[in-house]
Amino acid sequence: MPSLSKRTQYFTDSVIRRMTRVSLKYNAINLSQGFPDFPPPQKLLDALASVAYKGPHQYAVTWGAQNFREALAKKQEHFMGRKIDADKEIVVTCGSTEAMMAAMISVSDPGDKVVVFSPFYENYGADAILSGAEPIYVPLHAPDFHFSAAELEAAFQQKPKALILCNPSNPTGKVFSYDELKLIADMAVKYDVFVITDEVYEHIVYKPYKHVYISSLPGMYERTISCSSLSKTYSITGWRLGYIIAPPNIIDRAKKVHDFLTVGAAAPLQQAAMAGLAMDDAYYTDLLDIYTRKKELFLDGLKSLDIRYTKPQGAYYVMVDISEFGYKSDLEFCEVLARDVGVGAVPGSSFFHEDVNDFIRFHFAKSEDVLNKALERLATMRQKIKRRA
Repeated sequence: MPSLSKRTQYFTDSVIRRMTRVSLKYNAINLSQGFPDFPPPQKLLDALASVAYKGPHQYAVTWGAQNFREALAKKQEHFMGRKIDADKEIVVTCGSTEAMMAAMISVSDPGDKVVVFSPFYENYGADAILSGAEPIYVPLHAPDFHFSAAELEAAFQQKPKALILCNPSNPTGKVFSYDELKLIADMAVKYDVFVITDEVYEHIVYKPYKHVYISSLPGMYERTISCSSLSKTYSITGWRLGYIIAPPNIIDRAKKVHDFLTVGAAAPLQQAAMAGLAMDDAYYTDLLDIYTRKKELFLDGLKSLDIRYTKPQGAYYVMVDISEFGYKSDLEFCEVLARDVGVGAVPGSSFFHEDVNDFIRFHFAKSEDVLNKALERLATMRQKIKRRA
């Protein structure tokens, strides 16, 4: 038999999705895979019900239905602060996962290098492998997950083709400051590098922090490929509606890549999702208020239990320090946590390029009742999980 592809031989399954299966196995509260347990806005549900009978039910234009792209352009113009051409500067994708993959393939060739901050969302490593690129990892240093300008420049000096920027960050909840983004932007211009952003949590940024689109910085529009989705903003992770916003020359290439990756995102879901894109600023204020309350409830609970964590500035994740338990494998710890305590988490090592086993990641996109129940179970953690020597 012929051999399978070399580029995929180092793949594992997604550790995040694996921990959902572990949570199900032990009937644990799933604080691993980051999806809400509450419904989308009623306007979206009503629109979806209507579309079920009225359609469309056939292919949309490959790079996104015209009316959806126009609605998306209008919404993002408001937040990004620049005019967006719905025909030339947007590609609608099957979630931001495909958006990132299409962006990577559009700008990189096999053998090119790509800068990735570590810890990172696990898909970025797979994206690099699938596109044939070599990742250069730049560490984000706990507890605030700052980066060293010298370490970043050393990565740029290796002549990468692109840098991947997740802002706000999954898994840490870090929000990059304007000064940090300016430093990244200046180096991107100096070394002639693309920046591919993952901004799916752009509307979940806790005060006093603010989300700044790196594409808005001087000299950056031309070299920024902004990827995002509707998943987290409207609690519709299963709808798989993402997008790329970039200059026309990049979008022209991304359209072709996207066409042969997935053909197009679901037409009826694009039609229904326009109800969300049309909502006013009050919706985004309310969304942030909801997640701020969940964050405060869960983090206050962790603090009361004397469980150490790093405070998120955005998104809905928290990194928890498990070093006191002495486990050499955080994956094993998460299995024990799900089995014996009844709470699911993601081992931090799945996000770090470095040899780090002292963190696990929880998410708090759950109802307050579920979060309180999870905290009740976590209160028994030290009794049920024995420390390792």
